[in-house]
Amino acid sequence: MCGMFGVLIYFANFYQPANCNDRLQNGLETGIDCGGGCVQICAADIIPPRIVWAESFEISPGKYNAVAYVENYNQTEGTPELSYTLQLFSGEELVAERVGKTVLPPNSAYPIFEGRVEVDVEKPVTSTNLILEPAELWLPASADRGHFRSADINLKGADTNPQLSVKIENTTLNASNNIEVVATIFNEAGEAVTASQTYIERIEGQSTKDIVFTWPNPIAKTVKNCVIPTDVALAIDLSGSMNNDGNDPPEPITTALKAASSFAGSLKENDQISLITFDSLSELVSPLTVARSSVVTDILGLEIKPTEETGFTNTSAALLSAQAELNSERHNADARRVLVLLTDGLPTASGNQDIVIETETTAKLLDDSGIEVYAIGLGQGVDQQFIRNIASSISNSYFAPTGEDLDKIYEEITSSLCEFGPTKIEIIAKPTINFAPIR
Repeated sequence: MCGMFGVLIYFANFYQPANCNDRLQNGLETGIDCGGGCVQICAADIIPPRIVWAESFEISPGKYNAVAYVENYNQTEGTPELSYTLQLFSGEELVAERVGKTVLPPNSAYPIFEGRVEVDVEKPVTSTNLILEPAELWLPASADRGHFRSADINLKGADTNPQLSVKIENTTLNASNNIEVVATIFNEAGEAVTASQTYIERIEGQSTKDIVFTWPNPIAKTVKNCVIPTDVALAIDLSGSMNNDGNDPPEPITTALKAASSFAGSLKENDQISLITFDSLSELVSPLTVARSSVVTDILGLEIKPTEETGFTNTSAALLSAQAELNSERHNADARRVLVLLTDGLPTASGNQDIVIETETTAKLLDDSGIEVYAIGLGQGVDQQFIRNIASSISNSYFAPTGEDLDKIYEEITSSLCEFGPTKIEIIAKPTINFAPIR
């Protein structure tokens, strides 16, 4: 009887039933306050989130948008608070970092965006790293993946003031507030090349909202997406050495003109092309136009002037002519700007000992201004280092030992201008996530 009385006193004064908020593993729990009868799921039962990729995109000198995708393989479990650190490196040096928190819905690849991260302009970002802290709380969750739909995606002003306009539809009956929307542009290899972010303050149920993503600087040179047209300046060397192989018709100029005309004719419907020739001087033969057939005719009608048999090769003047035309009122603000230059030798000019350095400096100025330079060196004896120096990158420099090699080179450049394949613009409006209440 005394024993029973003692048990009653214990339960009345000291016993606390197991619950899911007492920071103890008790009752049927399989971990501290998790598993068993608790809503919270134990971390040991969770597949850890996987970092899909993390990249930073320069939007202006010293300013970057840092973006990462995190994948949650768990089909029905998510976390309302995932802490992260985004680190930006220049070589081995950490130059900036951002810390933050995000929700992570189940069964998803979810974007993390940190905008306008500032770094020293002398230390450009070369790599980006995302660190995820282990989430303390995992709960059953559901994300309404059909909550938002995007349509009428339209990229304009890619080479001036880029704007990506999108219609976002709220498919539910309820209004939504403070929606984060991330736009990411991928190339054909599935690699992100740029991204932007915006917010919708409120969107009513079963209604649409027009939103706009912007970039402070041109992105046409970065985004080799077929939705962006190209304005091409095609520059052809007509100096006397271009017919040194003899024959009738003269070579290599005849084969070179045929290859260039095929390139001009292969451009897309919305592309423009202009034709520039250079010898002792440069000449704008055809201004920028979508009438590719007329430019093809102009190319095939080119000839080397007899006076240029002992003339010079003014490559620098050709670069400046291309720059002027690609910056003229005829330039399509939605298009990237590209120069494709063919030459068979080093630049020369009467009395100018520094013409090579001058030409390389001019080419660098074009590249810095957003004009992508492709350079083709024709002939066995062409100075390969000079061709590499005037091209925007080593991959933009080409060498054709003979005229017969030019067709393939022009085809490679055509493919480079517009990447075919599953290039896409992905719009993710972060959906409402419903987490089970903790009991």
